[in-house]
This record gives sequence, C-alpha cells and structure tokens, in this order.
Amino acid sequence: MAKANPLQEQLLKAGLVKKSKVAEVAREQQKARHGKAPPQATEIQREAERVRAEKAERDRALAAEQKARARTAELASQARQIIQDKKVPRTGELEYRFTVDGVIRTVLVDETLRKQLAAGALVIARLGDRFELLPRPAAEKVRERDAGLIVLDHGQAKDAETPAETSEDDAYYAQFKVPDDLMW
Repeated sequence: MAKANPLQEQLLKAGLVKKSKVAEVAREQQKARHGKAPPQATEIQREAERVRAEKAERDRALAAEQKARARTAELASQARQIIQDKKVPRTGELEYRFTVDGVIRTVLVDETLRKQLAAGALVIARLGDRFELLPRPAAEKVRERDAGLIVLDHGQAKDAETPAETSEDDAYYAQFKVPDDLMW
C-alpha cells in the first residue's frame, strides 16, 4: 500500500475509518493524479461543434423542403392523371365560353354537355394548355390534389352564395325577360 498521509494514519489509529476505506481513497487519489481527465473543450472545438450543429439543422430543413416539393409534384401528377383518365369526350359545335386568368376561352360542346356544365354536373379543368370536361366526382379528387387545375365549376359557385342574397337578386331580376336562345 502507498504511504498514507498523517491524517489517514491518525484516523486509522483512532478506529474511525477502516483500512479498506483508506486504500480505496488512496486509489482514487492516485487515479486523479495520473489518470486521464476528460480534455477541456477549446474554443475552436466548441466553434466546430456549433458549426456542425448548424449544418445538421440546415440539412434537415433542406430535406424537409425537398420532401414537400416532391409531395406537391406527386399530387400534381396524380391530378393530371385523373384528368387524363376521367375526361369526358367533347362533341358538338356549340361554343361554351368561360374566363381563365382574365382571358375568355372557348370549348366546343353539344347541347347535353352545355346543360351539364351549366348545372354543375361537369367541370372544366386545365390539362397543360388544353381544357377538359370532368364529371363532378373526378373534379373533387383533382381539387383535393391541386385545386388550381379546376378553372370552371358552376356547382361550387352555387354553394358559396347565401340564400338571402340569391332570393333578393332573383326577385329583382325576375322582371327582366331573357330570351331562350341567348348565348354569349
């Protein structure tokens, strides 16, 4: 055993501590003197750790942004596919006009399709630079994925009006007769 200091010897003689306890304390002191203490982090190491943490945070934010963009692109692709699969074939020579981004557009339809468009059973959706007719259920699926592709939906506009405004307007405009063959 290493030589104990005078205080430890006095405590041993007085019987206040056991020999095993003195040996354990001596080993701990020896370890503290000769053992490796964890190195103190230098300013450079702390700065490097801070930079690593910032880079990891930027990488996480960038990954989340890329994931969101990929999800948006996937939904837009699904919407385009739904339009392609569910489009209603257009026939006829009647022009149906509607506005998109401040410009009047025209699609050729027959009388049945025109009535369905006016009633809100069909919806007009943009597919690239073309416009396609969709049945309402398919249009709802497209709207869930990318609402910007739906350019005309008369059924949606009717839901937005309040009944009070509609009844007042209807009462006022009832005095004006509209010709049956009027088309714009």
